[in-house]
Amino acid sequence: MIKKSCLLLLLVVPILLQAQTKLPANMFLHTLPNGLDVLVIEDNSVPLATIMITFKSGAFTEPKNYSGFSGIYQSMLFKGNKDYYNEQDFNYHSGELGIQLSNATSTQEYAANYFTLPTSNLEPGLNFMNTAIRFAKMDPEELEREKKKTDDQLKQKESSPFFALADAMDRHIWGELYNRKTAIGNHLTTQLASPELMDTIKNKYYYPNNAILIIGGDVAHDLVFGMVEKIYGSWKASNFDPFKKWPIPEFKPLVKPDYFIVESILARSPVINIQWQGPDTRGDLQSTYAADVFSYILNQKSSKLSTALVQSGLASSVSIGYTTLKHVGPISLLVTPNPLKIQACMDEIKRQIVLMDNDDYLSASQIETAKRMLEIKSINEEEITTDFVHSMAFWWASASLNYFGGYYDNLKKVSLADIKTYVRKYIKNRPYCAGLLISPQLNKQISAETFFTAN
Repeated sequence: MIKKSCLLLLLVVPILLQAQTKLPANMFLHTLPNGLDVLVIEDNSVPLATIMITFKSGAFTEPKNYSGFSGIYQSMLFKGNKDYYNEQDFNYHSGELGIQLSNATSTQEYAANYFTLPTSNLEPGLNFMNTAIRFAKMDPEELEREKKKTDDQLKQKESSPFFALADAMDRHIWGELYNRKTAIGNHLTTQLASPELMDTIKNKYYYPNNAILIIGGDVAHDLVFGMVEKIYGSWKASNFDPFKKWPIPEFKPLVKPDYFIVESILARSPVINIQWQGPDTRGDLQSTYAADVFSYILNQKSSKLSTALVQSGLASSVSIGYTTLKHVGPISLLVTPNPLKIQACMDEIKRQIVLMDNDDYLSASQIETAKRMLEIKSINEEEITTDFVHSMAFWWASASLNYFGGYYDNLKKVSLADIKTYVRKYIKNRPYCAGLLISPQLNKQISAETFFTAN
């Protein structure tokens, strides 16, 4: 039972923090004394709750000889612990709690475990997650099976020609720090994972003051905060900042355009991918908002980019996007060119890039529509809480909850001048990597290397 004085404190503290972080009215944030952030998203539409715990870990924290370890570690947390002997036993008790949508994930800048269960089992579910995260066994036999599974997943990805293009692009644009952007790792390093090395990962990043626990669904924030305090309050914080003790190396900026060609017999259609090193949330927040507006406009069929490439018959599709990250978010332009007009298509892409900062490339109405539609899209994403907890984990890790809370307001402030600044700073006349995925047969016909080049 929660004492009345404690309950009043719980009710007051989240309200103060909510005001500071500008969270929507149904979201409540509280930080435990051990540093664990706890975010509650109230949604009583269905009697379910999603529990997700996220750490600032993942590919960006991994040296070359640890590439892929975060993903393996995260999966091992659902394999067995001090209460459940092995994965089979863990899954059996998971079923008893009515747990569904259970999984682990590791990305570029965060690693997480999550599951959804009936609200009536919320407290047992919080206990279940606590035991999994804090007291995992790292059984050698279970680890060997997980390494085999990871290797099989990588082989499956490698069977896609698009993975070959993406992998080559990452190697070109990120250079020697390529592994810091590749969450799945590689065949060699993942097979070297051991219980001892898993402990190394845990001892660096798996502390409450480097984590957020998100509970979303048919729950009451004051009661949830009380449960979490009781269950997770004894979890000891680290006495160090892992990002000061093991600083993340900075990605080297590109100095000149870089072109490459990937041949694949599985490539039914050629694909052009051009990437730039874009802004990040540490140093240029304004450009991240401008990037979202700019990308939305160019992805519309009525945009000048689409008109020049698709409606002209030079390409069947074109899209551009920016990934918001703390450590250099990439800007990616994807084009499916007409196989008979690849050179002309590439020439037109270059011409469009030159025009992108012209006063008439975007209209005022396009900018206002983009800002309004992006806001609507973000609001719609909040409707499905089981999915939205993932979005909040992403924003917490790669930006901040303040970034999310102020997103709409900052988006509305984006002007044509802001977009032109973004284009000039990161796209126009800036070094980039350009990759072409093509079948050997088509390449033999057109000799892409004669025109797909920086010269």
